[in-house]
Amino acid sequence: MTKKPSKIAVSSTTRAKGHASASNDEAPISSRAMRAAERRAAIVDAAMEEFIARGFAATRLDDIAKRAGVAKGTIYLHFKDKESMFEELVRTVIVPVVTRLTTLPPPAGPVRDLVEAFAGNFLKEVINTRRGDLVRLIVAEGPRFPSVADFYYREVVSRGMAGMRALIELGIARGEIRQKDLARYPQILVAPAMIAVIWQSLFARHSPLDAQEMLRVHLDLIFGERRTT
Repeated sequence: MTKKPSKIAVSSTTRAKGHASASNDEAPISSRAMRAAERRAAIVDAAMEEFIARGFAATRLDDIAKRAGVAKGTIYLHFKDKESMFEELVRTVIVPVVTRLTTLPPPAGPVRDLVEAFAGNFLKEVINTRRGDLVRLIVAEGPRFPSVADFYYREVVSRGMAGMRALIELGIARGEIRQKDLARYPQILVAPAMIAVIWQSLFARHSPLDAQEMLRVHLDLIFGERRTT
């Protein structure tokens, strides 16, 4: 006499089939999402090259699509216009650098060491990279496109200034910085970085700038010269 499968066995088999079916359904979804993410990344990369080569005003979506290897209509699946694409570029390329500053823990050592380390990394990651080209583009075309400049201020400049101000206030509290009014003008602390970014594109071929050495002299003026033993 053949035994009928128990209800538990039937239920387990059904569940197994259900899991297999769900797994098969999830695979195409995951694959589609991955392809979409890759296309989006390709569009952002192409946008960066076009913006830097042509400027914000002259860049066309047709050229971005061609460089990215996608149809122009594909761009609209990810971005509503050129401005939103530029904003994504800033979020992807520049915001992470600033985020490292705003999430730094209180320094165990001198405040100057933390400022010097951050500024040094900023110079290394921005001046001779595409990030520097992007910053120069914003400086050049921001006045013509206020919404782009406003976005950059909110996402990058305001965060960077808040981080710098916090470090200055800590330096004042510890007695490392004597000029208390510096907290009102944190732009002074990061001035060498901006000078270096602009100088690199305009005057470096005439007079190369040692940005790291300029930074050291600048910090000597703020914190006092380092004592050597």
